[in-house]
Order: sequence, then structure tokens, then C-alpha cells
Amino acid sequence: MTAMRRALEFLFTRALRSRIGVALALAVVVFGIIGAARLVAGPTDSPAGVTGGPRQPISTVDPETGDDGATSVAEPPPPRTSPGALTPERTAERFATAWLGAGPDADQWQAAMRPLSTAALTEKLRGADPAGVPAERVTGAPTLLPRTETTVEVTVPLDLGRLRLTLVGPEGRWLVDEVDWERQ
Repeated sequence: MTAMRRALEFLFTRALRSRIGVALALAVVVFGIIGAARLVAGPTDSPAGVTGGPRQPISTVDPETGDDGATSVAEPPPPRTSPGALTPERTAERFATAWLGAGPDADQWQAAMRPLSTAALTEKLRGADPAGVPAERVTGAPTLLPRTETTVEVTVPLDLGRLRLTLVGPEGRWLVDEVDWERQ
């Protein structure tokens, strides 16, 4: 009996008067409540996520109403080229030839592309190495995809992939603005 009495005295006079003792007592009470609630609630086998939702999609449009989307999509206007200037296809062909025709050094390679490039692309290509060009020759005619009257995308087929060029022609003189490479 004395051991039980000493344990209760220690519990009430020392342990529950310290912060750690109070925290431990509160933790035991909280975990006891959670455990009892789980025992009373029983097993839960519900799937993860929201339960009890609608069986069919919620429609906010009357299904009998016609389609309110675009009835037709207007094709972009054809690219505009100034008299005497290169067409976008011809500019892309010449740029691809210059891009593939790596000169003896990077300066000559970049100089060959400079007249066909925008200032922004010329700056991006500064420091590029022509040895990193992944193809050797053009294998087909370029494909033109007009975006606007002054922006087109041209795809040039090469022996190991496709060279995708974005050309801009704000005054009818077409220049390559972006270069992208797709390996086949």
C-alpha cells in the first residue's frame, strides 16, 4: 500500500505541478478521447476523396440550346511581302542553308545568318558553336504556317529532324526571330 500511496503523492505533488507533467496529462486525455471516438464510430471503408457527390455532371447550360461557340474560324491572312524582298519560304531556306553550312569558325557562321535574323536572334546566337548543329542537309521543301499577316512559322525538313523557324515581317521584309530543332 505504501508504494501506491507514494506513487499517488508523487503524481499530485510533483508531476502535475510541472509543465511537462501537465502536457503529458493533457496528451493522455486527448488521445483517450480520439481512441474512444474511433471505437464508437466503427470501421471506415470509404474511398478517398469527396463522397456523396452527384452521379452525373452538373450542367449550367440548357442542353436544348444551340452551340454558342465560334461557327467558323477565320484563316489568318496570307503573309505580306514587300516588292523585291524574299518570301518567308525563301528566307527560311536561306537561313537553314546558313545554319547547316557551318563555316570554319563561329564568327563566319553567325555572319552568314545575320542578314536573315532579327537583332534579338542575332544576340541569342552570340557565342553559339556551329559544331552543335545536329543535322547536315535540307531534305525537302519548307512548310509555311501563317499566324498573322506579319508572323509565320516555317518548318524545314532536315536529314535528322526538322528545323522550326518563326519569321517576322513587320514591313514585308522577312527575318527569322526564333529557331527550334525537333529530332525525328
